[in-house]
Amino acid sequence: MIAEENSLKAEKSGDFDLIIVGAGTSGMAAAIAAARAGGRILLLDAAEKWGGTLHVATGWLSAAGTRLQRECGIDDSPNEHLQDLVRISKGTINQELAHKAVLLMPDTFDWLVENGFEVSPECPVHGANHEPYSKARYYVGANKGRSVLAVLERILRPMINSWQVDFRPAHEVISLIRQGDRVIGVRTSSSAGENEFRAPHVVLASGGYNSDPVEFERLSGRVLYARDSYPFATGAGHGLGVSAGGYLRGGENFWCSFGSVLDSFNYPSPTLCQPEHRPEVRKPWEISVNRRGERFVAEDNPSVDAREAALMEQPDQIRFIVFDEGILDSAPPLILGWSAADIRAHSNVHPMFNSAQSVAGLAQAVGVPSAVLEATVQAYNETLEGRDPLGRTHMPLPISQPQFYAITVHGTSVTSAAGLAVDEKLRVIREDGVPVDGLYAIGELLGSGILQGKAFCGGMLATPALAFGLELGATLAGSLRKS
Repeated sequence: MIAEENSLKAEKSGDFDLIIVGAGTSGMAAAIAAARAGGRILLLDAAEKWGGTLHVATGWLSAAGTRLQRECGIDDSPNEHLQDLVRISKGTINQELAHKAVLLMPDTFDWLVENGFEVSPECPVHGANHEPYSKARYYVGANKGRSVLAVLERILRPMINSWQVDFRPAHEVISLIRQGDRVIGVRTSSSAGENEFRAPHVVLASGGYNSDPVEFERLSGRVLYARDSYPFATGAGHGLGVSAGGYLRGGENFWCSFGSVLDSFNYPSPTLCQPEHRPEVRKPWEISVNRRGERFVAEDNPSVDAREAALMEQPDQIRFIVFDEGILDSAPPLILGWSAADIRAHSNVHPMFNSAQSVAGLAQAVGVPSAVLEATVQAYNETLEGRDPLGRTHMPLPISQPQFYAITVHGTSVTSAAGLAVDEKLRVIREDGVPVDGLYAIGELLGSGILQGKAFCGGMLATPALAFGLELGATLAGSLRKS
């Protein structure tokens, strides 16, 4: 175990060339690049193991102009990637940082492949679960995020064994050490007590706040519904950066998925299951209504971004999937791996599944106005052979046969929209744009709302985290070697 391997190192304090706070995607990449550039690195993490969100993430990557694309005959470029990001985000990304990212990402992806990353055979693809790109530049490993972790781990472990990288798990950074306006080190807390470490540069790479419901609501203005994120994503790096004079941005770009079925109303809750709401995979037979009992979107709209945007405007980002016995018997499975009998068995037993003999009774069960839901269902049934006012085209059956069913779906997010503001050199900056000397930030700590904007842009979390980590680690260590 790495923690055991490093137990003797806990006695060895001292100065380093670079301190990296957070041993996740970006932190591991920065440590690797800095060590290869000849630096002596201290890598800290509050968890007892490295890897961060790679232990739980889907691990999708994106990059334009990669060797794999060329081998597949795909002519693509970083500029086209940037144009797609602007389109999908509706112009809400930080174009300066996004431009920097897309330029670095092709070489970063090629570097992963050169070091043993095994790409799933169907890749590259245009998209999966998010709004598709105009060209196939989306990739994933067979073991999701752990496929990326395996590469980083394989490279980093020898550096740790040789002590070029001093990795200290279960070390929480409780404050930054400052000399005047410059950050010169960190204070840590561990089972061995408190300690201080110094270096010319400190890199914050400790991830988001999407496991802390208080920080999530404070910074995103929304309730943290799902407990699906890495448990150490508590916003610690945000607080450290602000304490040194930095500021946060991007929280206004919060975005949610089209929804998950949670295990309970005790938020944050584990996810129980995912309804299949992708019309390209399964055309919808059911309708979706909001807390007012009204339909709000064409359920078969091919744009996932449009469906998510519609849910974002609904009260609490909650919808109810409404259907009847005829649809339950005739439609393809609504939930992968679940039969009609499974849905019946959960109804009125599990809090997210309700059924009743009438539409009015169903409305009462889920807490929406009965008269409104009855009118909504009647209006939908009357347009089956006509023109749906929301533009839906797939309407195979009416909702008219008891039992009537409703499944509660929450729009969820496992990303942190707000992040520390940095400049093009990844230096943490104050609100006047002046850098905080000696302090840098990378990874999701920059905020998903900065590189994805008000949308989900596929691969724009993990790939920039790797790219910025590799570049910053090499740059900082290289500058020390030259001085």
